[in-house]
Amino acid sequence: MAAKWIELVTGSLEQKKQYKANKARMQALPAPYPAAVEAIERYLMYFGSITKGDILLAMFEDLGDLFEQAAADGTPVRAIVGEDPVEFTEAFLANYSEGQWIKKERQRLIDAIDGIAEA
Repeated sequence: MAAKWIELVTGSLEQKKQYKANKARMQALPAPYPAAVEAIERYLMYFGSITKGDILLAMFEDLGDLFEQAAADGTPVRAIVGEDPVEFTEAFLANYSEGQWIKKERQRLIDAIDGIAEA
């Protein structure tokens, strides 16, 4: 009972465990990959506006998979992100737009204008 109440306030405890496990997995990568992942994750957290925990987890896990494979192959960080890391990160984020709060707000605007236009 208490766990349900706590999750209502804080969010899914299982998702928090998965997030921490993914963070540990990224920290276990050889340098400089952990620093690159951390920088990209920070940007995604601020710019991405993902409000759905499951989508955020999937995005971070996919990012982790990408960097794990790159580390295994010996691919340099610059070869992953290219010359413009912002462009790379925003293109990566575009695959997860379903979880962004702005998607809901865009639909709210469309619905409001449609309602006004029909009146």
